[in-house]
Amino acid sequence: MARWDEIVSTGDVEDRRGVSSGLLLGGGGGLVALLLTLGLNYMGLNVSQSTVESAIGTVQTMRAGQAKQTTQPEQFRGNDSYEVFTRKVLGSTNDVWSGLFSQNNSTYKKPRLVLFRQATQSGCGIATTDMGPHFCPQDQTIYLDETFFDELRTRFGADTGDVAQAYVIAHEVGHNVQSQLGVFNTKASKTRSGSIDVELQADCYAGIWAYSQAKNGIFENGEIDQAISAASAVGDDHIQKVEGVQINPETWTHGSSTERVNAFKKGYTSGQPSQCTNLQ
Repeated sequence: MARWDEIVSTGDVEDRRGVSSGLLLGGGGGLVALLLTLGLNYMGLNVSQSTVESAIGTVQTMRAGQAKQTTQPEQFRGNDSYEVFTRKVLGSTNDVWSGLFSQNNSTYKKPRLVLFRQATQSGCGIATTDMGPHFCPQDQTIYLDETFFDELRTRFGADTGDVAQAYVIAHEVGHNVQSQLGVFNTKASKTRSGSIDVELQADCYAGIWAYSQAKNGIFENGEIDQAISAASAVGDDHIQKVEGVQINPETWTHGSSTERVNAFKKGYTSGQPSQCTNLQ
């Protein structure tokens, strides 16, 4: 276990776990399917028809409930251990990027993080468990259902220890950095190759965060291997192999396992944002 208690800063985390989203979708399941398909998911896990149908069923069940739950269940009240963990991780990313932005006479806009279960409303529409952890630039917020890591471990074989989960958060924070730098406004970012560049750069940015934590003695010996395992597990080629489909680089949008690991390591060994380019 990394020394998270030694991190003084805390991030802005909202805990919505166990609270009904009260989604008012009006168009039914078709709208949900469209949003899920457009949103895709966290790091390239393809949204299958069964996944979409499962998410539709979840949301429709929530809508059908006559009594909406507005009080959070007891186990999620207060600052439980996972909420404390995410606050520490997000706080540490704030420290890293605030410092780097200030070196260029800029101000870093700190993101929020929302913990939820099943589905919740976001500035980008609907955040669901099936989409995985993701960043919404419209409200500058990361959405995370930590049960995602169960699937990442059991289905894709990733190490999902605390440092691996922190890497995922740091990757999404990387998208917040990109948003502030205008990366999402470029035409190149909207192409398949550009999408890979964006994701690999976010991996590299996560590596920069890890570089800082290692330098500050937050990680125990060997714990960085958790992050490397997670980065490898979400490579497009590994995902296609696990899903039993033909490995086809022409369909990739997030990069291969090797590319993702190398991008993370480049940030981790350099600690410099200037190194997070030309990663394909």
